[in-house]
This record gives sequence, C-alpha cells and structure tokens, in this order.
Amino acid sequence: MIERRLGTVPGAWAPKAAESWEVMVCQAYRRKTAAMEAQWRRSPAFPGTGRFPLAPELCDNEKVSRASLEKRPEEVQAMFDDVAPRYDVMNDILSMGQTRRWRKIVVDAVGAKRGQRVLDLAAGTGTSSEPYADAGIGVVACDFSQGMLKVGKRRRPDIDFVAGDATNLPFADDSFDASTISFGLRNVNEPKKALAEMLRVTKPGGTLVIAEFSHPTFAPFRTVYTEYLMRALPPVAKKISSNPTAYVYLAESIRAWPAQDGLASWIEDAGWESCRYRNLSGGIVAVHRATKPLA
Repeated sequence: MIERRLGTVPGAWAPKAAESWEVMVCQAYRRKTAAMEAQWRRSPAFPGTGRFPLAPELCDNEKVSRASLEKRPEEVQAMFDDVAPRYDVMNDILSMGQTRRWRKIVVDAVGAKRGQRVLDLAAGTGTSSEPYADAGIGVVACDFSQGMLKVGKRRRPDIDFVAGDATNLPFADDSFDASTISFGLRNVNEPKKALAEMLRVTKPGGTLVIAEFSHPTFAPFRTVYTEYLMRALPPVAKKISSNPTAYVYLAESIRAWPAQDGLASWIEDAGWESCRYRNLSGGIVAVHRATKPLA
C-alpha cells in the first residue's frame, strides 16, 4: 500500500508500513496514555478531574493567543525565546525520542553533498543543522527567535546562525541548493508566503524538504492520538517545562494544521513541482519533498 495521492519517492521513500504495525503502535499509545492518566488522576495538581485537563484550562490569563491561531509573530517569537534553553530536551521527552529519527530522515531526503549550500529555516538552536555542518556541507541556520539563535551559537559557533523572517528571507534569489524546514512552517503566520520565499532563494532544480506534524492515517490510531496524546501534552509540559503554554500552543496548532494532501497542494501552488510525501510514525509526522522547476 503506497502513500496517498502523491505516491512514494524511489529509494529512501519506502511504501507505507502495514496497518498491523499501526495497530501495534496504537495499542502502545493506549497503554502509555492510560498509565499517564492514572498518574495524573492521583496528582494533587489536578484533583478530582477524572480526565485529562483540556488546553483551555492552561491558556486562561496567559500571554500567548489561543491557536485559532492568529499566530501573532511577536507572541510566537517571545514564546520560543522563553523555552529556548530546554527546547531540545523537551522535544525529545515529548516525542519519546522520535525527533532524532525524524531529523535523520529529513537529512537523507535533502541529500546535500559537500560543496552545496543548505538553508535550514526555523532551525531554532541549530540541532537540525548540525548533521550538515558535521558532514562538511555549508548550512545556514535561520530563525526569527533571537533566544533560540543565542543558545545555538553558544553550542555550535561553527554554524552560521542568521535571524530572519520566513515570509521575507534576508537572502538573494537562487542562493541555496536546498531549503528545509522542520516543525516550523506551522508556526509561520503566512505559511504559503514562506513556501514562496523558500522557492525564491532556492536554485533551479533545487530541493525543498518539509517535516511537519500531520494527521495519523489509521483511524483508530488517529482517535487515540487526538483524544489522548493531544490532551496529555499540556499537563506533561506543565510538569517539565517553564512555559507550558508554549506546548498548549503546539497541541492546538497541530490540530489546526492541514493534512498531508492539503500541505502538498500548498507546496505545488507556491510553484514547486513533483511534490511527494512520506508518513512517519503512522502519520504523526509527514515529510514532504519537492523540486524547484529548472525554468
């Protein structure tokens, strides 16, 4: 069974896993979230609720707008500045270590070689940029959060960190052999404009790779993910993050994001061609890849 509508890319882009695997993952998530719910029911932080707290309970009187998602740039930027010091650790915990595997798949999809130049947009602290730098590939880590960039520059002074707005990139036309963005397009207030900007700064024949949270493809798994995992995320964040509201925003922004085919249409409408995608972890994440036309 191959990926829906857009097919698979030869080689690294394998056919979708069998549904039996997805059922197994679904059962694992049910067990994990049931245990988490039992723990929270006993917690004094959530007395007598008998259920997961919903996102609105954590959003009251907070600074960040609800994810109807106006996504005011100054608010989103301040939010990421605030969580920057522990952002990578939080992501590893909340994804149960899957972010590292997802990043490797993105790097493989980009397929950059020595002598080429890669734009890593919404790079945050530069974790997603490190594999390119370590391989001797020229990479520019671009983000609009100064807090994230400062953390990244302290850790990896060898990487070129640049502050920039995804909808108005500070680069000349045809500057990069590939442009990539991982888990950041969803936070841009005008994502379609960002897709057009990435097209502008990428060389003809160059590659676009986007990793983003998406919609699980197996219906029972999708129900578990939405009703259990997404409700679990805010209270988990409240226990281990200094800014749990940032992760309420994350949960709500994932709900509001288009499914795999919808994002593929946005990419093609922006001028990219041959767009294909690959579902990861049962569709929790999708990696889209496209090419800039030669002419």
